[in-house]
Amino acid sequence: MSHADLLVELGTEELPPKALRSLRDAFAEGMRRELAAAHVACGAVAAYATPRRLAVHIEAVALQQPDQLEERMGPAVAAAFTAEGAPTPAALGFARSCGVAVETLARQGEGRQARLVHRAVRPGQPTRDLLPSLVARALETLPTPKRMRWGAGRDEFVRPLHWLVMLLGTEVVAGSVLGVPAGRLSRGHRFHAPDPIALDRSGDYPERLMAAHVVADFDVRRARIVEGVTAAAAALGGEAVLDEDLLDEVTALTEWPVPLAGRFEARFLEVPAEALMSSMRGHQKYFPVRDGQGRLLNHFITLANLASRDPAQVVAGNERVIRPRLADAAFFFEQDRKQPLAARRDALRAVTYQAELGSVFDKTERLAALAGWIAAQIGGDAALAQRAGILSKCDLMTEMVGEFDELQGIMGEHYARLDGEAPDVARALREQYLPAFAGDALPATSTGCALALADRLDTLVGIFGMGQAPTGSRDPFGLRRAAIGLLRILIERELSLDLRALLTQARAGYGALKEEPIEPVFAYVLERMRAVHEERGIPAEAFLAVMARAPTVPLDIDRRVRAVDHFRALPAAMALAAANKRVANILAKSDVAPGEGRIDPERFVEPAERALFEALGERQARIAPLLARRDYTAALTALADLRAPVDAFFDTVLVNAEDAALRANRFALLAALQALFWEVADISQLCPAR
Repeated sequence: MSHADLLVELGTEELPPKALRSLRDAFAEGMRRELAAAHVACGAVAAYATPRRLAVHIEAVALQQPDQLEERMGPAVAAAFTAEGAPTPAALGFARSCGVAVETLARQGEGRQARLVHRAVRPGQPTRDLLPSLVARALETLPTPKRMRWGAGRDEFVRPLHWLVMLLGTEVVAGSVLGVPAGRLSRGHRFHAPDPIALDRSGDYPERLMAAHVVADFDVRRARIVEGVTAAAAALGGEAVLDEDLLDEVTALTEWPVPLAGRFEARFLEVPAEALMSSMRGHQKYFPVRDGQGRLLNHFITLANLASRDPAQVVAGNERVIRPRLADAAFFFEQDRKQPLAARRDALRAVTYQAELGSVFDKTERLAALAGWIAAQIGGDAALAQRAGILSKCDLMTEMVGEFDELQGIMGEHYARLDGEAPDVARALREQYLPAFAGDALPATSTGCALALADRLDTLVGIFGMGQAPTGSRDPFGLRRAAIGLLRILIERELSLDLRALLTQARAGYGALKEEPIEPVFAYVLERMRAVHEERGIPAEAFLAVMARAPTVPLDIDRRVRAVDHFRALPAAMALAAANKRVANILAKSDVAPGEGRIDPERFVEPAERALFEALGERQARIAPLLARRDYTAALTALADLRAPVDAFFDTVLVNAEDAALRANRFALLAALQALFWEVADISQLCPAR
């Protein structure tokens, strides 16, 4: 037999739940990498992880390394021998280091490039002899910021190691890792199956653990939790709120998850649902339950890590624990309601936004002015946007947000509504933080858009003005996220706003700054836009083709880039791009700019000149209405039909004619061709650089 399956299981104390998935993936990738580096062939890799184990099962692992050809280069032949052919000290020293005689060394290369070389075949080692060190190296690269020592040893790992299984087929791999000798004994569930489990062969691993009340596969366990929590909520007449991060965390906290439904007093439902849900999820790892209309029910689903003989007692214990947590939330809500949201604004004077940029109160002053100006530009209500800016950070001073910082903006909306603020003002207090992450929702109201844009613009301009532009590895103020959020709002909400004008208005809210930020921020935001397009599969050339026109409206830039990317796929695209590059090179040596120069049809000599002139006129008329409604994709598609007359022109017409008037007329014709494409982009940028 030349291959066998490999099982490696590390039994530990409870692993950090928020890191478990990444530890699992890194261990599997590390084993795959180390086997490849050792030239040990293998098949599919399956990774397993529970609170107290990491494991990999690797199919068809070669039992023997292949023989390795080793080649070691020595000194140049000219330096290795004397004129009489005797070996020099350099040759003798090299041969001695290789453990051979000089006469056995080969030569490689010709003439002055020739060198001595030693070649030898190193027999491959048995894989079982390599595995302990391969596993140890794979563990060294795990993403564990803090490592622990245990016992009297010097070994370190994310948690103390208690057992180690290493099976190659049915045989135990001799050796140890992190001071623990390998064996075939695993452990089942701490309470349901406390006795050691002898694994006869590597392929039985998930089934044997399942029989011992351990669902070893993280993804299977997660799916089982989703199914169980969903069914438990349905039995209550509702649906569970399945937060993805919480699902990962409870999956990492359980080996044998059992969903149980509990309840709390209905009086707590008078507290905003988000506060109750934050308390349930953050403190207790419970899943809230909503009815069909999205209203929170006074029920929750918790996950036990065992199948209790008396589940009612487990539920009762969880209900006792959640009651004081919800009572705290109710108390914070009651305290916060004793004064209106606006009354907290003055307290923001004592909260530093940034040492060199003033207080949070100062920031709200700038936001109010900037949001009002933006709202007027997009057809919103400037007065509402100004009011939203004034109130934007007041909820930071509430008891509720002090306890649950993830509720900033959310509680602002609730308190503003209860205070009788305009609905759009209240909504904007929540929407100012949207989008908070990739794929997140955008502000739905004009007031919310204005405030969200103002917040990001103010941050970008202020931090750049301090001289704190982000670097590749450091972005402590989240400017990359702010720039991408800014672009998403402008583009996806179809707000035709000039970026430089926005930055200029934001800059007006500040006094003296260390550095003038407008142009650096402008460049930074557009660079983020280029990167976002590249992540979507649009090459940089398409973006550069558009930016050659120096546009400043992100919505318009995005439409043009998408149009150029569509144009690239057309059969005529590359030929027309090359023709435009040729035109640009020709006109660069003349005094004619795109669209300049008067074309005199009476001076046409060649039929191809007239044909191109007529084609340009027809396309100009056709694309004018398309450009007026910014349908750049249709415009470039229409221009793709110009390939035939353009090719015919360059095949039959001498542009640099000796007659000056004829030459100028042809330059003007080419300038008109270039200008037609320049209405959208400089497509010559699509040509690969040589």
